[in-house]
Amino acid sequence: MDPVRIGLIGCGVISGDYLGAAATFDVLRFVGCADIDASAAHRTEERFGVPAMSVDELLGRDDVEVILNLTIPAAHAAVNLAAIEAGKHAYCEKPFGLDVAEGERVLEAADAAGLRVGCAPDTFLGGGHQTVRRLIDAGVVGTPVAATAFMMKLGHEIWHPNPAFYYQPGGGPLFDMGPYYLTALVHALGPVRRVAAITNRGRATRTVGSGPRRGESIDVEVDTHTTGTLEFVSGVVATVVMSFDVHLHSNHFIEIHGVDASLSAPDPNCFGGVVRVSSGREWEDQELTHGYTDDIRSIGLADMSVGIRTGREHRCNGRLAQHILEIMDAFDRSSAEGRHIDVLSRPVRPAPLPQGLAHGELA
Repeated sequence: MDPVRIGLIGCGVISGDYLGAAATFDVLRFVGCADIDASAAHRTEERFGVPAMSVDELLGRDDVEVILNLTIPAAHAAVNLAAIEAGKHAYCEKPFGLDVAEGERVLEAADAAGLRVGCAPDTFLGGGHQTVRRLIDAGVVGTPVAATAFMMKLGHEIWHPNPAFYYQPGGGPLFDMGPYYLTALVHALGPVRRVAAITNRGRATRTVGSGPRRGESIDVEVDTHTTGTLEFVSGVVATVVMSFDVHLHSNHFIEIHGVDASLSAPDPNCFGGVVRVSSGREWEDQELTHGYTDDIRSIGLADMSVGIRTGREHRCNGRLAQHILEIMDAFDRSSAEGRHIDVLSRPVRPAPLPQGLAHGELA
């Protein structure tokens, strides 16, 4: 299979994870990188050997087929649209946009141009959540009835050297970490029908805890504690709590409860982890049935690239990302309006990965 030629826009912290993992997949070939901070692009060139250039130069190159968009959330939709206008497929970090309207504009533009769009997270393609999917589909828990998802911690300002964007529109615990949990739930249980939520924020400012901005105060522009109830099309009811206001808790990442058993899923921000099942008083560890358990960010990009070459649908597709964006948007609307919010989109559950794939292969 001929490699798909990738141009990277956004050479921040997460770009190193993508470029490091991309070497696993022969279908990916990075041919250029760009950033509004030219020095960041040059550092990427020095570290990974990907030629640095301006954004306009990268978008104008005829040999670039896909733009990998790793910019800040506020720029995701604009950069995706610029890539599509330049005749490129686009794959971006989460979230897909700041609101439903932004995401819809990207989908409409891609459809009109006959191009693909994809979006993180791709962690549900890891061995942990692929095993969860196999167990659910095999009926191990019986008919699913309920689920819980908890991501509760202190904010990223503790470790990130430039964390302001986490507290601006497109950030906060829901838009930053929610996509991992919500995508894992939709992958396991199917699409969501409606949302009821209440959100708030613990503090008006945060203090940067590391790097050259250590000690600097940043404003909090978004809610930092969100609690919601999701009703899935299947009838499953889930409780979801995302927070940057909790010091410590003892809840599991994700649990799915069926009429026959309960399942404990691993951290959806990781690719591996421990899967447990219980039909009594104790959890029993389950053998992971799929590979890709290391930090393999770029597997979603590789899966889309295989789709480009073979014509099949890619798993981290724009319709799935738009559904997750609509769910998150519904949290804020429900809290503000004091009512259930219907979720109108109905994406198809991504196809599970086959068992027994050789390392570096996708099907």
